Amino acid sequence: MRVMLIGGTGFIGRHAVRELLESGHEVALVHRGQTPLAAEGCVAEFIGEHSVLADMRFELARWSPDVVVDFILGSPAQATVTLDVFRGVARRLVALSSGDVYRAMAVLHRLESGPIEPIPLTEDSRLRTPGPTYSPATLAKLRSTFPWLDQHYDKVRVEQTLRSDPALPATVLRLPMVYGPGDPLHRFFPVLKRIIDGRPAILYEQSYARSIPCRGYVENVAHAVVLAATREEATGRTYNVADPFQFTEAQWTEKIGAALRWYGRILSLPRDQVPKHLVLPYNFAQHLFMDSTRIRAELGYQESVPVDVAIGRTIEWEQANPPQRIDASQFDYAAEDEVLKLASV
Repeated sequence: MRVMLIGGTGFIGRHAVRELLESGHEVALVHRGQTPLAAEGCVAEFIGEHSVLADMRFELARWSPDVVVDFILGSPAQATVTLDVFRGVARRLVALSSGDVYRAMAVLHRLESGPIEPIPLTEDSRLRTPGPTYSPATLAKLRSTFPWLDQHYDKVRVEQTLRSDPALPATVLRLPMVYGPGDPLHRFFPVLKRIIDGRPAILYEQSYARSIPCRGYVENVAHAVVLAATREEATGRTYNVADPFQFTEAQWTEKIGAALRWYGRILSLPRDQVPKHLVLPYNFAQHLFMDSTRIRAELGYQESVPVDVAIGRTIEWEQANPPQRIDASQFDYAAEDEVLKLASV
């Protein structure tokens, strides 16, 4: 097949490119030219921002892709551009969405009141009300890491826009929190730093310690992208992509600690007893675990990298590539020590 990837040089895309090439597919990349190609000389290359895709339409159409994978759809306007450029050119589209489309995410962020959503979240679980997913401050912070995001970020409306155009049928992948080497958000770092710094215990607010997130390792997620791009039965379908393990945040921390042979304690305390820098403004009674049965049954998806191996690879990369900026206020060990003294009395 001829597969064109928009924004495919990043965290997830480079693994998808490698797998596509190893499987004998022809690959083209549309990107900003700021990230080295995962496999130079093996792919066609088109340089340009997502915002100028319309100006590149003739050039992109001439390559004649069978399938287009768009990694960087964040707003309905961006989705409209992709549809307009590739309608009548490609046979189908694969779009990366997110678990943040579910009402559960809005409950977690206290954007919607009412009952907690049951888990696991399936593709038929209730979606949140379209509108801002994150506060302006949070979105600004995310845009510093993901410059393709615009101020109208809303994956719910992205999905609605894609579904409104049957002329270019879309496969939608709802991704979890993706971790692994190259993670631009360094999701494991707060735990890893405390362990490396020799902390005798890691403190959590109780509801956070018990919360069940939804994670997926980057190479496994990239494999799901490849399956969606190369399997015709994925046409028009929506799939959750996630690890099958319902680990709590405390259990994830245990696994990271075990990989580093750390024998400290994980201590969860009531909200009013933990230091202020460890109190997060979320409703952690709402879990986010997504069910991935559909993609396993329909496309034969399964993880190629086991979770313990994935954690080990992620730790190794984090140790070699710590964040350039570390918020020291999030590592107020003096305040944590005061709590540990009281907890040991």
